Amino acid sequence: MAAHRPPLHPRRALLRMAVLTAMAQAFSVQAQAQAQTQAGDVPREVAQALPQGQVQGTGRMRYLLWDVFDATLWTQAGFRSAQYVQHAFALELRYLRTLSAASLVDSSLQEMRRMGTLEAGKEASWTTAMQSAFVDVQAGDRITGVHYPGLGARFYFNGMLRASVDDAAFAGAFFGIWLGPSTSEPRLRSALLADSTLSIR
Repeated sequence: MAAHRPPLHPRRALLRMAVLTAMAQAFSVQAQAQAQTQAGDVPREVAQALPQGQVQGTGRMRYLLWDVFDATLWTQAGFRSAQYVQHAFALELRYLRTLSAASLVDSSLQEMRRMGTLEAGKEASWTTAMQSAFVDVQAGDRITGVHYPGLGARFYFNGMLRASVDDAAFAGAFFGIWLGPSTSEPRLRSALLADSTLSIR
């Protein structure tokens, strides 16, 4: 004979229902994320720029105790990390926190100065280019930069074209912030390039 179970207290019943609902939603979100990954979900701007593009690598940028953005690098067949400026590719930054456009421009300029890639006499024009490309971002926003070797770059905000910069030197210097050998974030570079020939892991 089955043991008699006392009815749940109404408050406990509501709590149990809330927990079960939250678990179901979490599993649903996880399943959707896995399905998108398996389906090879590619942002429209990346698919248009790189019809045969594929994910080269992904990584998360952290500053002190904060997660700043998740980065994904798309490349095409034949891509070589040591000659990245000779290839077409797309770099997507999916932000995890609120940042101002001014801070994005300033940090990019600081990195270019540190790496020695900020060409003399170019700071004003490169600053203007980035000011037209970047906007204030919040968690969930995406900035995608597409590199066109020998030509320049295009920048998209949440899939919408923001700016085209017809300056190959600027494009090389900008993307070098993450992909160049003297980057200040070698672990992120290694994760993005996912290249066994890299010495830093």
